[in-house]
Amino acid sequence: MTAELKLGINVGYWQSEPDDQTETVLAAERCGYDSVFTAEAYGSDAFTPLAWYAARTSRIKLGTAVVQMSARTPAATAMHALTLDALSGGRVILGLGASGPQVVEGWYGQPFPKPLARTREYLDIVRQVWRREEPVTSEGPHYPLPYPGGAGLGKPLKSIVHPLRPEIPVYLGAEGPKNVALSTEVAQGWLPLFVDPEQIEPVFGGSLANRPDGFEIAATVTTIVTDDLASALEFAKIPLAFYIGGMGAKDRNFHLDLIGRLGFAEQAQRVQELFLDGRRAEAIKAVPDELADSISLLGPLGRIKERLRLWRDSPVTTVLIAGVKDEPTLRAIKEMVDG
Repeated sequence: MTAELKLGINVGYWQSEPDDQTETVLAAERCGYDSVFTAEAYGSDAFTPLAWYAARTSRIKLGTAVVQMSARTPAATAMHALTLDALSGGRVILGLGASGPQVVEGWYGQPFPKPLARTREYLDIVRQVWRREEPVTSEGPHYPLPYPGGAGLGKPLKSIVHPLRPEIPVYLGAEGPKNVALSTEVAQGWLPLFVDPEQIEPVFGGSLANRPDGFEIAATVTTIVTDDLASALEFAKIPLAFYIGGMGAKDRNFHLDLIGRLGFAEQAQRVQELFLDGRRAEAIKAVPDELADSISLLGPLGRIKERLRLWRDSPVTTVLIAGVKDEPTLRAIKEMVDG
């Protein structure tokens, strides 16, 4: 159970065109929200919008949910994070994730195998850069430094900048049991995507058993405030159908596997079949109402207030509201949590 549930917002990534959510971020800061998180898939990146919002705010924490490791070398990610952390006065939370083989190999042209080992190695290099204790080296095999071969002239280097903080918080985006367990071992937090607060202990309890004191769990939660619950459910099903059906290969889809562990394996398979067959409207309708409702906050404010109790009674430490843009609604949700 969370002693004090925090609120943040997740503005995600651009869906089709530039999506400046400065007004929403400013509203969240005025309402006392703890953090704002950005994301990336294979379009807009996570760091640039976060820098844009950082320049316009003064207090709210700045997180990535998530930066894809294959998009940048460890040193490049460390540079991005330490630069933004310094410019923002120490407000950065670096959320990292391995993504999936379709994006890693199809978009970034990098190998996907052994994501857990790559994550360990990646984080070791990132933290070497921040700590600046000695020139950065790594024996690999995934990110060897200096690079073996090439011109043969590479040499270990230290950042010429002294980071504002030598220990920037790192959260891992993880869905599989081993990856979630890894987050408790090497990171300061976990960023779950689709999670039912009542099933965190049954599904992830073993993976979270060794989490240290102060470990953060920041869950992104689709939030739709409306008197039309049926309409909200239909809208909440859209991203679920897309991730179950399209964000992964037919025989290797981590999102589909997670939905199965939540108790909807048969229904998820049907959603994937319909989506891959090009019947996307049917795929959306095939997402169970119970699933969409359990991982979201939907309906009138009174219903959302009741359902927020489930999150407060769970191990989640921060609920990242996704989908609310207007200040009155953001404020009303904050008052529910504070009250």
